[in-house]
Amino acid sequence: MRQGAGLGCGRSRCTLTASFLYTQIVKDRMRSSSHEVHGTEPMDDESFAEFGRSEIFTLKTSMAKIRYANTYKMEPYRKFQAHLVRNKAQHILTQRLQETKYNGATSSFLCNSISEEILTAVKDMGFDRYKYVVTVLILQKTGQAIKISSRWVWDVARDNWVSAKCETESFVSLALIMACYYE
Repeated sequence: MRQGAGLGCGRSRCTLTASFLYTQIVKDRMRSSSHEVHGTEPMDDESFAEFGRSEIFTLKTSMAKIRYANTYKMEPYRKFQAHLVRNKAQHILTQRLQETKYNGATSSFLCNSISEEILTAVKDMGFDRYKYVVTVLILQKTGQAIKISSRWVWDVARDNWVSAKCETESFVSLALIMACYYE
């Protein structure tokens, strides 16, 4: 005795019902999914002939829309690399300040333009999930000592900083780049 005969449906009728259900499930998935669906061809008729109503219901529930849990990536895809940023900042400082003499009136504008240039260069390096703070100081050489300090709320595992220095005959320039991880 056939398995489908006890349910009151002939072999061809059960096959049509099962293939119809399968195509409906696939169409619903394709409509509600934004991703490409593979395997949209229905299975051959011989394999659906052995299914009863309970197996078809099981097939339908197993092919229901899959829900995925959220994935929380806690690290950046490309981490901040201090040696690359240091080399780039050093290159920008020496290039811009090599032939410059110290002038107290224009040094603040020069600091702003250099810090903007360093900031765009660091952003172009493509370190994701970081916010940057760039400060540039130009100090005249007068034979005096100076101490510079800064204070931050810091995540030791993800945050980083870099300094670059350029020294000429009349002044010393210091660039500080802080990279703060931002989720």
